[in-house]
Amino acid sequence: MKDGIFSADASGSNAEAAQHFNAAVRALNIYRGDPVALVDQAVEIAPEYAMAHILKAYLFGLATEPEAASEARSILSTARNFAKTDIETSHVSALEALLANNWTEAAVRLDRHSMDFPHDILGLQAGHLMDFYRANARNLRDRIARVLPQWSADQPGYAVLLGMYAFGLEEAGDYARAEEIGREAVEREPLDCWAHHAVAHVLEMQGRAEDGIEWMASREPHWTGDDNFFKVHNWWHNALYHLDLGQSDKVIELYDTRVRGEESQVALDLVDASALLWRLHLDDHDVGDRWSGVAESWRNHADGKLYPFNDWHAAMAYLGAGRTEEVDRILNQYRSAPESRDETARWAKATGLPLIEGFRAFWEGRYGDAVEKLHRARFVVNSFGGSHAQRDIIDWTLTEAAVRSGNRGVAEALSNERLAVKPHSPVNARFLKRANAIEPQLVAAE
Repeated sequence: MKDGIFSADASGSNAEAAQHFNAAVRALNIYRGDPVALVDQAVEIAPEYAMAHILKAYLFGLATEPEAASEARSILSTARNFAKTDIETSHVSALEALLANNWTEAAVRLDRHSMDFPHDILGLQAGHLMDFYRANARNLRDRIARVLPQWSADQPGYAVLLGMYAFGLEEAGDYARAEEIGREAVEREPLDCWAHHAVAHVLEMQGRAEDGIEWMASREPHWTGDDNFFKVHNWWHNALYHLDLGQSDKVIELYDTRVRGEESQVALDLVDASALLWRLHLDDHDVGDRWSGVAESWRNHADGKLYPFNDWHAAMAYLGAGRTEEVDRILNQYRSAPESRDETARWAKATGLPLIEGFRAFWEGRYGDAVEKLHRARFVVNSFGGSHAQRDIIDWTLTEAAVRSGNRGVAEALSNERLAVKPHSPVNARFLKRANAIEPQLVAAE
């Protein structure tokens, strides 16, 4: 391997297979094309090509879908047989932890991996995604910061690293540097939709909705192609800007034509669909029967075992579709699961359980209960899943519950909190206006 490119002398490889493998890595780097088909070509040419099996195990193992995880375990057993070099066995070790549902252990193993192999862009990207899935803002930033000085601007993949670094900076709250580096990354690699989305996150977090709409429109040809795996998520970001501006008709149009236009069955896309419908519901918009299709699609993914972040978003759709028995199924799975060393099982009980209970209380109109559940849950929710922008749905639901509960003190406090972070947000301004309109509650003297 040199400069992020794997050579033909890797275990079981040859020149032709390595060419297909590197094309697959490139497709993963910019989330375009079909990396699975490309790596399958490498395996067909060189059946004992260890890194090809390793890449495919990552592609399935990082999908957060039960069937994909099962397939990844099978692929890993093959990779284990062929891995011989230090870089290969190091990847196998990280995958073993990941597929045992111990995301942090896998991410830490890739921390060390990247210290030993700083130019292995597959290891860096797999670790970056693990940091994202476990909501570790610091390591999203620092994993890339540790290796960037060993890269130069003329090396293949350098722009991709900048895009990952920009997202890490954004999640760590360094918005100015994140925007600067994200814009540099897309200037160097216009097709990198992860870098594009890093800038979109900055604009969302700063409440710059108009700038966000302009940013998405100015680069639309680069992130909306049919072969772009990340296009639904970027459309979701576009919809959030319009929602913040109160343009609900536009949001519903984007939902129907872009977010759910192709009725994707991919878990990542279903997360966006559930989250957008829930936000529309919070903003008091009737979404009709849109919940039903999303709820049906979640059946293959929300098993109450693999990834609680997905279960929580599935529960939103189940509540919207009136499928409370499915919500009960997930909650019962969490409550009855034995004590486990499995990290995701701990996430489920510590965070997934109060989140789903709180969202259920909100849906059922038990707003005081929702406030109690969600106020506590939001302080531990950064232990798993997604970005700050995705997790904002918790605070949005909490604040809406406080307003609807009629508790002026709590509603004003939470509205002020939101406005302090995004002072130009029309949604937040409406929260405070509604909170101020609540009749003060009289406190009886003792």
